[in-house]
Amino acid sequence: QVQLVESGGGLVQPGGALTLSCAASGLDSHYHTIGWFRQAPGKVREGIASMYSFDGDSIFASSVKGRFSLSRDNDKKTSYLKLNHLTTDDTAKYYCAARWGWVKSVALTEQNYNYWGQGTQVTVSS
Repeated sequence: QVQLVESGGGLVQPGGALTLSCAASGLDSHYHTIGWFRQAPGKVREGIASMYSFDGDSIFASSVKGRFSLSRDNDKKTSYLKLNHLTTDDTAKYYCAARWGWVKSVALTEQNYNYWGQGTQVTVSS
């Protein structure tokens, strides 16, 4: 059974940074994708970043490209989303999700993910 657990959210000032973690269990091969999504109050959930664990290929939404980055530790089965230059528009609940395989064209589409974490809140405020 696949389980994902996010951590690392919190309150940060505008311009600050955070690193979110997504610890996975049950993903017993590297042929899977970890996607990151966020949902702000009153808004639809948005796909923001995704990485294929096998080769590190990745994709970012335009809203975060150049500010957010992805990394992974395959030994720890943990993926990371580094959030830099945060603005109040980045305030949301952040989720990681997983699917088998990698299809870059739909990697930011939530319907293509089978497994979801519970989310972690990021609040950007002065």
